[in-house]
Amino acid sequence: MKATYKFLPLMALALLAFSCATEDEVAAKKAELESLKTSSTEISNQIKELEAELMKLDPEFAKANHKSILITTAQARRGRFEHYVEVTGSVLSKKNVSISAETSGRILEVPAMEGMRVEKGAVLARIDSESIQRSIDELENNLELASTLFEKQERLWNQQIGTEVQYLEAKNRKEGLERNLASIKTELAKAVIRAPFSGTVETVQVRLGELVQPGSPMFQFVGESDLFIEADISETYVGVLAKGDSVDVNFPSIDQSIQTKVSAVGAIINPNNRTFKVEVFLPKLPMVKPNMISVLKIQDYDNNDAVIVPSYLILSDNRGDYMFVVVDGIAKKKYVKRGKTFDNESEILEGLEGNEVLVDKGFREVGDNFNVNIAEQ
Repeated sequence: MKATYKFLPLMALALLAFSCATEDEVAAKKAELESLKTSSTEISNQIKELEAELMKLDPEFAKANHKSILITTAQARRGRFEHYVEVTGSVLSKKNVSISAETSGRILEVPAMEGMRVEKGAVLARIDSESIQRSIDELENNLELASTLFEKQERLWNQQIGTEVQYLEAKNRKEGLERNLASIKTELAKAVIRAPFSGTVETVQVRLGELVQPGSPMFQFVGESDLFIEADISETYVGVLAKGDSVDVNFPSIDQSIQTKVSAVGAIINPNNRTFKVEVFLPKLPMVKPNMISVLKIQDYDNNDAVIVPSYLILSDNRGDYMFVVVDGIAKKKYVKRGKTFDNESEILEGLEGNEVLVDKGFREVGDNFNVNIAEQ
């Protein structure tokens, strides 16, 4: 045991020396690694700088060193290009009227309700007509007496008895009472408010028991015939749209579309929104109702031999609009002159012939003279 204790200090010294040597070696290797990383970064930057300079000086070098980019393609085409003005319109009725009282009295009955559809002649309200009825009864009694007297006077006149004045006075009194009776019966008819045509009661503006006077508004009434569509068109299109132009109309709420024509074009510009009115003829459709929203597509331009491309493929820089076309596996930058755009397609006036292969997916990753690899679609 004493011999073993004698060797322990020697072993501890050896381990300590080995530990110090290992730490120094690790620190040295770390320093060497950092030095190499710094050198590598500097070399990479120098390589990139040299490559950039060479690409500017030697196009062939640039072409050889561009990595091939995976893309899909689209085809430019020649064909008919149509442009439409799209606006929102509202279905209106030429039979949109305000019904007012024509006689005074108290409301006795209001059978009409808002939103109710009624036929022509249906009763909407009744006004108290008791005083008018009493006047009619009195006139009828007076007329009965006047008619009897006239008949007797006429018989006497035919027998050449009496004077012509007596005959004419009796006749005049009878005919005057007949006219008065017809007039007051017309007043009686006005005490019953009827629908002027088949349609819908939009609003009811009177209550039971309310006193009304001639001219007092009672109902807003809309007919279901003679419907039309009215829309506001930007003044930009003044002179472009004309009566008789074709119009495609869609009713989103009922998912129904029709084709019709412009029936009238407004002659005045609204100073508040710089638009003018356009009226579109609307044939009778069972599901279309007044105030329904519609979307109008009015054609204002067409070209039978246009170069057409997808609009999203057109890019812009300080020089103008451009697209990428594929030529022998290389993306080429082509500047173009754009015409009108509609429904995600654009008309190209200059720069393309209509038979080019365009870079589609990947068009934002490529550049001029980049190698491209076309993926199977």
